[in-house]
Amino acid sequence: MAELTVDLMTCDVGAEAASPEAFADFLVSRTTDAWDGGADVVLFPEFSWLGLERFVEGGPGALQAVGKLFWEELWPGMSSKLTRSDKAVVLGTVPFVGTDGMLRNRAPVVVGDHVGYQDKLNLTPWESAFSPGEGVQLFSLGGVRFAVIICLDIEIPELSVALRGKGVDLILVPSATESVLGVERVGRCASARAVELGCYVGVSHLVGRAKSELVDENVGRLAWLTPSQVPFEKDERESGSAIFESGFEVNRVVVDGAKLARMRRRRAETNPSLLSVDLPRVMDENL
Repeated sequence: MAELTVDLMTCDVGAEAASPEAFADFLVSRTTDAWDGGADVVLFPEFSWLGLERFVEGGPGALQAVGKLFWEELWPGMSSKLTRSDKAVVLGTVPFVGTDGMLRNRAPVVVGDHVGYQDKLNLTPWESAFSPGEGVQLFSLGGVRFAVIICLDIEIPELSVALRGKGVDLILVPSATESVLGVERVGRCASARAVELGCYVGVSHLVGRAKSELVDENVGRLAWLTPSQVPFEKDERESGSAIFESGFEVNRVVVDGAKLARMRRRRAETNPSLLSVDLPRVMDENL
């Protein structure tokens, strides 16, 4: 397993854009510029594409309209620019209406010439218009196996249980929160997943203000978490930027496959990610 260079990016959902095409071109350019500059993987935040909401009619159908604008008008022209050998991008998330008519919070995931996706599984009270996805997709690039776990999903320990033993090297977390407490919850749980699963975890948050009921105010940071095992002892195992309220920031980090391999070979060290654990019974002594 080789090294993989990852660019974690914020996205200012309220940044000026003259048209939907201009907004899309800007995010595509950020991706291709990062690739040209040495990044292998780019991660954008959850709901980055609600920056398009200003270009559609407001009201109850606004999310569906954003999805239609993205998938039908912008995506056909974007997708060819984002398929590049040995490169990947997680394009934040965008509303998607499936063949079942249900609205989902979907992350487009492009790996080489393969276009996949990850739907959010657990929804906040403010996402009542959405329906949950059905499972976790696994992707691979350069021998690194990764999953995309969207915002609240990283706070759900059952997903960690589901991923145990699946050989995950990296979890990418596109996120959107309106408060420091939300940023903290995501960050603290991301750190726990890094320890439990013995993998790297990268977090990218949405920032900025927008005319939107769902993402009107956003704060966040860029975070990078590693396992707490001997091969990582000299690394900064919990690194995070300052909390941003606006702007387009980037943090370049590296997945070190050799360290992950050394960690997994070690047996003379407590490592929860290597344990095979059956769920215990819970017994109430008062009954």
